[in-house]
Amino acid sequence: MFSDTFLGTVRPDGSRSPTVADGGTTPFLHNSFVLWTAHGPHTATARDQTGQPAPPMADPDRASWYWARAGLPDGHGVSVVYARYTRTGSGPLDIAWQGNALAAFRANAYSGPASITPLPSSARIAWGAWLEPAGKYTYIYGTERTREGRSHLRLARVSGRDLRRSWQYWTTRGVWSGRERDAARLAGPDGALLTSDELSVVRHGSWYALVTQRADVPFSAETQIAWSRSPGGPFTRPRTVYTAPEAGPAGTYRNPDVIAYNPHEHPELEHGPRDIVLSYNVNSLAPADVIHRADIYRPRFLRLTLAPG
Repeated sequence: MFSDTFLGTVRPDGSRSPTVADGGTTPFLHNSFVLWTAHGPHTATARDQTGQPAPPMADPDRASWYWARAGLPDGHGVSVVYARYTRTGSGPLDIAWQGNALAAFRANAYSGPASITPLPSSARIAWGAWLEPAGKYTYIYGTERTREGRSHLRLARVSGRDLRRSWQYWTTRGVWSGRERDAARLAGPDGALLTSDELSVVRHGSWYALVTQRADVPFSAETQIAWSRSPGGPFTRPRTVYTAPEAGPAGTYRNPDVIAYNPHEHPELEHGPRDIVLSYNVNSLAPADVIHRADIYRPRFLRLTLAPG
C-alpha cells in the first residue's frame, strides 16, 4: 500500500516530467497499490472518466484526499485504514487531518473499495498507524499530532479481525473503555511517549517492538526502537538503530531539503523473532527536487538482526 504516488516513466537523466496538474505528463495520486504475483509486480489504480489513473480510495472532494495508514487481510481481500487530509496553506507541510475511514477491497479488485466505513474520529486521533493482530484481538494504534509536529501514541482494540466491530480504548486506569475520549497517551520511561506519525508495533517473542522516527529532533534521520512487554506499554526509552544516510546537507544528496521519515516494520518479510525488516521514506521539502531527481522519492529497506538474550 502506498500513499502519494508518481506514475509514468523516468527520463534517461534521472528526472521525470512535471505532474499533470503542473502541465507535465506524470500522473500523481494520493494512494495506490503495488501487487506482487507470480508474474512480478504491477501498480493497481482506479481510472477516472477520461481513462487516466485515479486513486483507488478516491478523493472525497476537490480540497481533500486520503492517505493510507495500515491494513490487514480480512478473509475476502484486504481492509485498509485511511486518513483524510486537507490543505491549510501553500507550504508542503500545511496540511490538517480530518478523519478516519476503513475501506474493504476484494481480492484482485483493487481499483476501488467494495465498502467504506467511517471510523472513530471524534477525539482527533489518526487511527490505523499500525494494526497488530494478537490472539483474539486486533490492536489499533493511533497518533495524536502535537503543535511541534510530534505525535502521542494511543491504543484501541477490537475482538477478532473486523475493524467495523465495537472498539475499546486503553485508558490511564489500565482498563478498556468503550469511549474514544478515554483513550490514554501510551507511556515511556519519562511520561507520555513521543513518536512519529507513522510507525509499527510488532510482537517479537514476549516483547513488542515499537519502530518510530526519533521525535525530539525536527526532521531527524534516526530510526528508533522501543520495547514493551504488552501492546499498551509502558515502553522503554527509544534507542537509535539506524540513521538514514540520504538526509540533510551532509547526506548522499548533499541537499538540506532532503528528509527521511515514517519508518515501518515488515513482519511479512522476516525470518524469525530476531529478524527485523524496516522501510523508511525519503522526500524533499522542495517539491521540485523529486521532479529533477526521481530516485530521491523511493522507499528504502534494511534488515536488522537482534542480539540474543
